[in-house]
Amino acid sequence: MASTSKNFPPSSSGFLGKPLVLPDKKRGSGNCTCKSENKFSVQAETACVSRSMRWWEKNLKPNMVKIHSAQELVCSLQNAGDRLVIIDFYSPGCGGCKALHPKICQLAEQNPNAILLEVNYEELKNMCHCLNIHVLPFFRFYRGAEGRLCSFSCTNATIKKFKTALAKHGSNRCSLGPAKGLDESELMELASAGELSLSSLQLPPLKQDSREDLAIMRSMELSGLFNKADNNRMKLEKEGALL
Repeated sequence: MASTSKNFPPSSSGFLGKPLVLPDKKRGSGNCTCKSENKFSVQAETACVSRSMRWWEKNLKPNMVKIHSAQELVCSLQNAGDRLVIIDFYSPGCGGCKALHPKICQLAEQNPNAILLEVNYEELKNMCHCLNIHVLPFFRFYRGAEGRLCSFSCTNATIKKFKTALAKHGSNRCSLGPAKGLDESELMELASAGELSLSSLQLPPLKQDSREDLAIMRSMELSGLFNKADNNRMKLEKEGALL
């Protein structure tokens, strides 16, 4: 009886537990593709995929939220109030990310008041470049009006950095003012790269119609005034069309 052989990419266990440095050039996805010998092969492969979850989808807790776009990231940070928000940047092909994932899920379960935003580097590569994310796994901590509290890369071997940051910033406290979220320069970078529409953000109305004045006003308004009344939104969108 003839046997069907399948070629799989070589194991990448050599970099387990170590940070993955990401080059600027696009790298191959390394996905495994299997040729179907007959109609039964396709059904068997589909059933296998449906039964097995990918490692970054396993053991997720209710406070772990998958991010699909820059707009979702900005809105999640703005709507978090005073809760601690941790952005987890990972890649499916990163051995260090895979090894660390179970511990991150465990820490998320132990800290239900914190929000963990899961960002897949391969799906949102352009956004990650705008945020200067070039090493994985990578984490950013945010809280309310304080904005970004800290950022660092860590692996299983250096998980103490994550636990220390969680102990330092995890206690509940009230911060005055609206949640800051991303820095102004990061918002502008995302907008210029086409990852974010400034007209969709809740900004106060702009006072002048010239293109130059609109650019100046937008950069000034991005200092954290995202929670103004909704009746200003139509005027903002009309003026934003001039850009």
